Amino acid sequence: MNRITTLILTGLLPASFSPAHAAETNTAKPNIIVILTDDHGYADLSSQRQLPDVKTPNIDRLAAQGVRLTAGYVTAPQCSPSRAGLLTGRYQQKFGLD
Repeated sequence: MNRITTLILTGLLPASFSPAHAAETNTAKPNIIVILTDDHGYADLSSQRQLPDVKTPNIDRLAAQGVRLTAGYVTAPQCSPSRAGLLTGRYQQKFGLD
């Protein structure tokens, strides 16, 4: 009988710490939009206010309502390794793109 009681208690103890019993929090998840373009120059968006004839109203609205990151760097001069690294979170040398 002791063995059965021990097995039952051993099974119930980890279950008492399960996330199902954790208190629910109502934290809103952030909306993150990554715009990845090829051959993109600094003045190619009208939100940069460099060229008067460039019109990008939707991206301008996103920039006005959110956070603008104005310095971006890549680890390779070609787009494929940089894109693969960004999308996988790994260095491009790990999967043969240099």
